[in-house]
Amino acid sequence: MSQFSLSGLYGITDSKLMPDDQQMLTQVESALRGGMKILQYRDKSTDSDKRLRQASALKTLCQRYDALLLINDDTDLALACCADGVHLGQSDGSIARARNTLGAHAVIGVTCHDSLALARQAISEGADYVAFGAFFPSKTKPDAKPASHSLLAEARRQLDLPVVAIGGITVDNAHQLIDAGADMVAVIHALFAAEDIPQRARAFQQLFPIDSME
Repeated sequence: MSQFSLSGLYGITDSKLMPDDQQMLTQVESALRGGMKILQYRDKSTDSDKRLRQASALKTLCQRYDALLLINDDTDLALACCADGVHLGQSDGSIARARNTLGAHAVIGVTCHDSLALARQAISEGADYVAFGAFFPSKTKPDAKPASHSLLAEARRQLDLPVVAIGGITVDNAHQLIDAGADMVAVIHALFAAEDIPQRARAFQQLFPIDSME
């Protein structure tokens, strides 16, 4: 697994908020300047040339800021752009294949929705972190099944690895999830649609205990 700390603000790109390469790089760099240390590149298009070009540019940018770049769903793209790891949904291929492809030091995260059972399975297969949600109504996935805050407390008690909370998270509600046990909060709109992205990233980072960021 990577030497990077899996804690704090976890940004996720969005092709609607970032309609071209330059806008994506500008917005991501703004978040990195604000202290974001984990970025997931998420693009559901079939344009493989664009996806490789953007992911490779993001890898260079994240490296400059000592930040992790993870690729959503696509282990082969993660390998091609030398990303730090991959985030897998429940139908996006096996953890074992991702580990074999990307190596022992890659970060592999898994979506577990509202299920501790799925999280335990992911851990048994070698995941480095698990993600739960949606905790609040999500613009990206409006039909996502709700998850309860108590799930995070149970995860903190039962699971021995970092936990990501996702779904409709803002600066105003993120503290509820961090207090409940989330090590990371995954954010799209509340970060990248902000008028002042560096300030918004700092505001998220400041919600986390200082010792968790070391």
